[in-house]
Amino acid sequence: MPLHLLKLAVGIDDVDRLRRIRAARAAERGGSWVYTRNHPRRATEVLAGGSIYWIISGHIRVRQLVSGFRSARDDNGRRYCLIEVDAELVPTVPRAWRPFQGWRYLAPGDAPADHFATGEPPSDHMLAELRALGLI
Repeated sequence: MPLHLLKLAVGIDDVDRLRRIRAARAAERGGSWVYTRNHPRRATEVLAGGSIYWIISGHIRVRQLVSGFRSARDDNGRRYCLIEVDAELVPTVPRAWRPFQGWRYLAPGDAPADHFATGEPPSDHMLAELRALGLI
């Protein structure tokens, strides 16, 4: 079973905004990746089919398949890691998650299922109503 990564989408309010930002960065950089300071020690397990799950406004909402890792150093000699991800954002069933810094591992059993019922994730308005009703 693959291991997954979990990351906050800081400053992102909804999936559409994340989609636009990720597309703009991919066009600018010539590829789709995420910068992080620390290289995952369990990278082999993540590369066995793992994804990076994005937390947007307190909920896991979408994921991107991880395809590789590259370590490098910046101009000041500090190490960083590029997490190479598939460009496609796959909607998931929303799942509440508390904030944290950096990234975390996500066990396969804790990962939300992909959302295929409508092909689109629920709107922010619908999520707010479901939260108000105590359903999510």
